Amino acid sequence: METIQGVDSISKLKYKILITDPVDQYMIKTLQEYGLIVDYKPEISREELLKVISDYQILIVRSRTKVDKEIIEKGINLKVIARAGIGLDNIDTEEAERRNIKIVYAPGASTDSAAELTIGLMIAAARRLYESMNLAKGGIFKKIEGIELAGKTIGIIGFGRIGSKVAKVCKALDMNVIAYDIIDISEKASKLGVNVANSIEELLSNSDIISFHVTVGKDAKPILDENKFKYIKNNTIIINTSRAVVIDGKALLKYINMKNLIYATDVFWHEPPKEEWELALLRHERVIVTTHIGAQTKEAQHRVAVMTTNNLISVLKEMGVIS
Repeated sequence: METIQGVDSISKLKYKILITDPVDQYMIKTLQEYGLIVDYKPEISREELLKVISDYQILIVRSRTKVDKEIIEKGINLKVIARAGIGLDNIDTEEAERRNIKIVYAPGASTDSAAELTIGLMIAAARRLYESMNLAKGGIFKKIEGIELAGKTIGIIGFGRIGSKVAKVCKALDMNVIAYDIIDISEKASKLGVNVANSIEELLSNSDIISFHVTVGKDAKPILDENKFKYIKNNTIIINTSRAVVIDGKALLKYINMKNLIYATDVFWHEPPKEEWELALLRHERVIVTTHIGAQTKEAQHRVAVMTTNNLISVLKEMGVIS
């Protein structure tokens, strides 16, 4: 992002911050200690946001608020947009950059929580815990046979912070791990005892479990599309704690029946689902869905708040707004 012009005249005024999603109180208290005016409106509607955004220099969001072109255009005084999270897919970063608005976020803050949820979903799918729990709650104590993870091969697509953390845990569970990424991961993989696949197709055809850990934009094309489903073995478990768009949902619905797949996910194409094929997946007996809780731990939310706040303070100091 380019340097903001005209900061000296603006810095003499108190910057106003609008927070539109729930955040850890650390963020609010720390920003107030720097003399910044903080308005905390975690349930503000889009309509109200459009009306008031012009009054603020800083906007802080999480996942609920979509900072699209219209909101940025209405935010005529915006200097910084901060997301208390690890990605920026709900912010129109191109429009922000065009208007010289700085972007702040917290990459890596929820690595542990996302990795732990991935392992939890993997165990739930392998041991068919979702079926056993539902039967028990209905008073039916039927034996449900699952599979062991030891000796199985997991293919990890995306070998960044979260993917590599998942690999460490899987190695501790005596699993074989193969990974694929668009960048060179050979050195990192070697240190962890992980094999590197030369292609997506190679990974898919050799995996008992497939787990996605990639960063993509909301308009990205599916990585696992209709054609690539053909490489997946029968009875494979697919885990997605990344983004729903990395998988072609309609193709998943088709192949989940053809190949007896299990799909365990923390993300959906629409949240809540609204398309017929989404609802069909949601109700499917071999689909496990959680409500986008990858970063929803007390520890992760505090780390996100601390990192986002520290990064925002650094930017404001560079701009001369605070000292």
